[in-house]
Amino acid sequence: MTEDMETWEKENGVKFLRKVGLQHRQIVLDFGCRVGRYSIPAAVVVGNEGTIYAVDKEQQALNELQQKAEANNLRNVRVAKVSGQVELDFESGSIDVILFYDILHYLEKNDREKLYQEAFRVLKLDGLLSVYPKHTLEDDPIQEFRRLSLIDVKHEIEGSNFVFEKKHCGLISHDDGLNRGCVLNFRKHEWMEKHKRNWNFKEDLE
Repeated sequence: MTEDMETWEKENGVKFLRKVGLQHRQIVLDFGCRVGRYSIPAAVVVGNEGTIYAVDKEQQALNELQQKAEANNLRNVRVAKVSGQVELDFESGSIDVILFYDILHYLEKNDREKLYQEAFRVLKLDGLLSVYPKHTLEDDPIQEFRRLSLIDVKHEIEGSNFVFEKKHCGLISHDDGLNRGCVLNFRKHEWMEKHKRNWNFKEDLE
């Protein structure tokens, strides 16, 4: 690991995630965590009384993440291999923060919408969904984001009942280096959850 990335995981990433909104004692899900560029600093932020669930479909990446967590005496990291399906194997209303960082461009629109719905389900009321939509039109467009702008992604997530809160930009991790990027924060507000229940009730009557 380069010196820049080591500093990111131990210092600058910690500062950035605190700025994003992660707090002590929270339960955080890092979906598509890879080798833990965000899981490791998140574990520092939430502390021993919090928990980081780091999930990915690549076992080798998870092994590297587990080794780093142990080397840094981070006992609050729980790694799990997933099949790549857009399902979150957590109880409804059990997670404080979900990170979708540099992962959504791999998914087709229907799968992204399913993932947003799953995120809405597992987040607590007023829970935070933080998204790093790398590879949009403004930022090296490829794969499923090659025709989408940052605003398009924002509207897409709002369409799944999330309320946009704030954008955080800075020098952040991407793969094995650092680049300028922007993170979009959304909330699962209580009033939106109530409206969602009302909408479902009306649909049941039709």
